[in-house]
Amino acid sequence: MNLHEQIREYIEQNLVVFDDEIELTNDDHIFEMGFVNSLFAMKLVTFLEQNFGFQLDNEDLDIANFSTVNRIVSLIEKKQNGALANENS
Repeated sequence: MNLHEQIREYIEQNLVVFDDEIELTNDDHIFEMGFVNSLFAMKLVTFLEQNFGFQLDNEDLDIANFSTVNRIVSLIEKKQNGALANENS
């Protein structure tokens, strides 16, 4: 399962209002679609930190970073690449 599939699956399994008939794409803005509340946003941050092995900084907590599956995957890749760069320094 690739990163996009993992994130989509997590979102689909954890949104109480998620309709089985809705296909979530990598570019769907989950906030604009009304799928996200503040509790889910905090759960998503915790999920990302625990499952992908990094700590989000205050500057990472921009709503734009969490608005679509593609943006969440980009954030994961940025944080993981940054962690690798720090380890190699």
